[in-house]
Amino acid sequence: MDVRSKQLAPLTCLLFMVCCCHGGNVLVFPEDGSHWVNMQVILRKLHTHGHSITVVRSSKSWYIQESSSIYSTITINPMKTEDVGPDLFKMLLERSLALQKMSPLIRFIEQQKDIANILKVFHNGALRMISAILEDAALVEQMHDAKFDLLLTDPAFPAGVLLANFLHLPMVYNVRWLNAGDAHMAIAPSPPSHVPMYNSLLDDQMNFLQRTENFLRYLFSLLQELCIIMPIYRELLERHFPPGTDLLSLQQSADIWLMRVDFVFEFPRPTMPNVVYMGGFQCRPAQPLPVELEDFLQSSGEHGVVIMSLGATVGALPTEVNGVIASAFAKIPQKVVWRYHGDPPSSLGNNTLLLQWFPQNDLLGHPKTRMFVSHGGTNGIYEAIYHGVPVLALPLLFDQFDNVMRLQVRGAARVLQVATLTEVEFLEALKDVLENHAYQNSMQKLSELHRDLPLSPLDTATFWIEYVMRHKGAPHLRSKGINMAWYSYHSLDVIAFLLLFPVIALWVSIYVCKLLCCRKSIKKRKMD
Repeated sequence: MDVRSKQLAPLTCLLFMVCCCHGGNVLVFPEDGSHWVNMQVILRKLHTHGHSITVVRSSKSWYIQESSSIYSTITINPMKTEDVGPDLFKMLLERSLALQKMSPLIRFIEQQKDIANILKVFHNGALRMISAILEDAALVEQMHDAKFDLLLTDPAFPAGVLLANFLHLPMVYNVRWLNAGDAHMAIAPSPPSHVPMYNSLLDDQMNFLQRTENFLRYLFSLLQELCIIMPIYRELLERHFPPGTDLLSLQQSADIWLMRVDFVFEFPRPTMPNVVYMGGFQCRPAQPLPVELEDFLQSSGEHGVVIMSLGATVGALPTEVNGVIASAFAKIPQKVVWRYHGDPPSSLGNNTLLLQWFPQNDLLGHPKTRMFVSHGGTNGIYEAIYHGVPVLALPLLFDQFDNVMRLQVRGAARVLQVATLTEVEFLEALKDVLENHAYQNSMQKLSELHRDLPLSPLDTATFWIEYVMRHKGAPHLRSKGINMAWYSYHSLDVIAFLLLFPVIALWVSIYVCKLLCCRKSIKKRKMD
C-alpha cells in the first residue's frame, strides 16, 4: 500500500461506515435546556447521514422547537406541569448562593434536602410526561406503526427509558447523569474508595476522612434512589409493565451508553464494553464571526479579549455581583464580551460588550481570546479544552462545582465563589489567569490530548448509533452482572459459604474438646 493509500484508508473506512447504514428511523426523547443543545449536535449529524428523526417534546418545552428542518416532532400535553423553566433556575441560583455562605456541615445537610426536593420536581414532571404518552392508546399505536429502529434518549430523567422499553426498541443513551449521580454508578463498578461522588468536590486521591465522606455520600445516593426516585414510578410500572419490573433494570438495559466524558477531563475509573466516551463531541473548529463582533475583537489589539458566559439556564447574577464583575472588567486592558440578560450594570466599562447571545465556540476559537469566565457547565468546559482557553470559574449549580474542580486540579482553571465575591478578589483573579502562563500551558496540553484521537467524538457517537440500528441492538456488549442480586454481584454469598467451613470446623473442634474434657472429668470422678 503506497503512502497516499494509507492516508486515504481512514477516510474510506469512515465513508464505508456511513454508507452501510441506509436511512434509519430514529425516535428521540431528549431533556430540555443545555442537554437539548448538545443533543441537537447529534441529531444534525444523523440528519446528514440520511436518517429520519422524530423528537418527543413537551408543549411546555422552553428550548425544543416544534418545527425544524432536521426532525419532526410529537408534542405531548401533560395534564399538570410544574414550571421547570428559567424562573425555577433563578430560584435555585438564589438558594445556591445562600448555601455557599453556610458552614460545611450545615451546607451538606441543606444540600441533601434541596437535592431531594429537586429530584421530586423533575421526576414527577417526567412521570406526567410518560403517563400522558402511555395512556394515549392512539399515540402508542402510531409509535408502533412508525417502526422506529431505535430510541435515542438522555436518561437524566427516565421518561425516554420507559418509552423505549414499552415499545421494545433498542436504546442508546446520550448520557452523563442518571438518577442521583454519575451514570457510571448504574452500569460499571464505581468503588467509593477512589471514584468521587457527585457534588463531593473530591478528587481520585482521597485520604481516610475523605474516603469516609465519599462513602457516606454514596449511601445517601442509594437512599435517594430507593426512597425518592423509585417510588415515584412504582404505580406506572405496575400498570404498564410486567409484574416485578423495576426502574433500575430498565435503565440498565440500554444497548450503548454514549458518555459525555473524556478522561482528559474526568478522573479514571472502571468501565464496561457498551460504554462509549464522546466528551467534547459538540466542539468544532471556529467559524468566522459576524462583522461587528469581529471588529470589536480586532480592536483589542495585543491585549486580546475575555469571554464571559453563564450558560443556557442562568440569565444573570444578582445585581450587586454583576456590579462587582463589571467594575473589575473595566480595570483590565483587555476587551470583554459578556453574555448578559437584564439592565446593564451601572459600573460597566467602555471595554465591555453585552450580548444576549453569542457564538461561544467560535469566540473561544478566535486567536484574540485570552480567557473564558465560565459557570463551569459541561458544554463550555469542553469547548474551552478543545480550543485551549484557560478558565476563571464561577460555579453556580449542580455539577458545575465538580467540573471546575477537575480543571483546577489539572492547573487549567482558577475557581471563585460567587456568594462572597469582591471586586478586589475578582480583579486579582483576572490578572492571575491572564498573566500567569501556567494556566494557558496546562489548558493547551489538555487540548492536545483531547484532540489526539483516531476518530472525532461525534463520528464515534454516530458510528455506535448506526451500529445499534444495523444489528438491531447490542445485547452482546451488556454485562450479565447487572442482572445479579447485589450480594451475588459482590460475592458476599460465596464469602459467607467459604467462611462457613472454618466456622463449622472450629465449632466441631470446640465440641470435640468439650466432649473429651467431659469424659476425662467423669473418669476422674469415678476413680476418686
